[in-house]
Amino acid sequence: MLRSIILAATASLGLVACTNMGMGPAPMAMRGGMPVDRMGFTQMAASSDLFEIQSSQLALSRSQTPPIRQFAQMMINDHSRMSQQLMAAAQASGVPPMTPRLLPPHAAMLQRLQGARNFDNAYAREQVMAHEMALRLHQNYAARGDAPALRSVAAAAVPGVSQHLQLARQWPRR
Repeated sequence: MLRSIILAATASLGLVACTNMGMGPAPMAMRGGMPVDRMGFTQMAASSDLFEIQSSQLALSRSQTPPIRQFAQMMINDHSRMSQQLMAAAQASGVPPMTPRLLPPHAAMLQRLQGARNFDNAYAREQVMAHEMALRLHQNYAARGDAPALRSVAAAAVPGVSQHLQLARQWPRR
C-alpha cells in the first residue's frame, strides 16, 4: 500500500512539475517518472527541501520526543544547505530564478501532518515517504540529468538523503 502511495505521489510530482512557478509552463523530459531536465528537477528538489524544512519546523513545535526533535533540527539544517546548493547550481545551469514552493504532493503531506492526532507517528511516516521520493529523484537526475552542475548536486545529495531515510525508518511506531 505504501509503495503504491509513493508511486502515485512520484507520478503526481512529475505531472505537477510541468506547471509553472511563476515562469509559465515548462516542458519536462521524463525518464522513469522522474524529470531529467534542469527545470523539472529544480522544481521538484526545491519542493522536497521546502517540505523537509516546513514539516520539521512543525515537528519542533509539536513533538516532545527528543529523537524526533533532534532529527527535525537536522532536517532543517541539512535541507536548508541542500536548497542553497540546489539554487546555486540551478542558476549556474541557466534555470531562471524561482521562489521554491510546495508542489501538490508535498503540500498534501504537510497538510496531513498539520491535522495529525499522533504527530510523531505521522511525522515519521511522512519523512520515510518524502525521503524515498527524494532519493529516487536525486539518483535519477544524477544518472540522467541534462545539466552537469545540477547532476553533481543531485549526486552529492544522495548519501545524505539515504542517511535521513535510514534514520526515519528506525523510529518505533506507536
